[in-house]
Amino acid sequence: MTVHVTQAAEGLPRRPFTIADVERMVEIGVIGRDERFELIGGEIVPMSPKGIRHERLKQWLATWLYTNLTPDYQVIPETTFRLSDDTYLQPDFIVYGKDTDLADLRGDTCLLAIEIADSSLAYDLGHKPAIYAGFGVREMWVIDVRSLQTHVHRDPTPTGYRTVFQRSPEDRLTALAIPGHVLMLAGYA
Repeated sequence: MTVHVTQAAEGLPRRPFTIADVERMVEIGVIGRDERFELIGGEIVPMSPKGIRHERLKQWLATWLYTNLTPDYQVIPETTFRLSDDTYLQPDFIVYGKDTDLADLRGDTCLLAIEIADSSLAYDLGHKPAIYAGFGVREMWVIDVRSLQTHVHRDPTPTGYRTVFQRSPEDRLTALAIPGHVLMLAGYA
């Protein structure tokens, strides 16, 4: 299915959508059930298709997360992460505490959001961290599927993350809110 898009003229008002609006559009067929997009501040943002490199790394990471995280944590892949009435993202993985019901998952209850980036790297490193931080997501990792470098974002503020640094595939990755669980992307081959 080809999705036609427009680019808004700066300064002109736009009609924002809510998650309920989008769900209704999908329900009645205005938007296809398989279309990939996120809703950011009421605007529908199409997402690029996922390539095989992305999917292979996602499969490997899913196996690692499900095998290595203790029962204190829950993992959900590619969920509709509802951050407000007019914003949802679709990260590759979210890790949250076992005591949090999926219906109660919010920015401040998310322990780690992971984005795997190939063609979307500029977007995932540019605008997206500000969105996650603005909703209080404690930590966000953006994994570059080509280099296997991980861009770690911590200490959210309303406008972005205070702490941002990179880790190579040989470095040990540990989320602050998930101590004792060490991931090394060098194990991915």
